[in-house]
Amino acid sequence: MRISDLRERLTLSFGEQWAPSFSQDIAISELGSRTVDEALKDGYEAAKIWRAVCKQCPTETEKYKY
Repeated sequence: MRISDLRERLTLSFGEQWAPSFSQDIAISELGSRTVDEALKDGYEAAKIWRAVCKQCPTETEKYKY
C-alpha cells in the first residue's frame, strides 16, 4: 500500500476535516502508542498502519477495510 492510499482511506473513513487531526493526534496502541504520522516518520509500512487503524476503529473503517 502506498502512503497516498493510506491517506485516501483515512479521508474516506474519517472525513476531510477529521482525517488530518486523527493522523496527527490519535495514538494507536497497535503502533506502540504512535500516531499515524509518527508511525510513518518512524518507517512503518502504510499497510501495517492501516491494519492498526482498522483494528482500533472498526466501525469507521469497515467500508474501506480492504
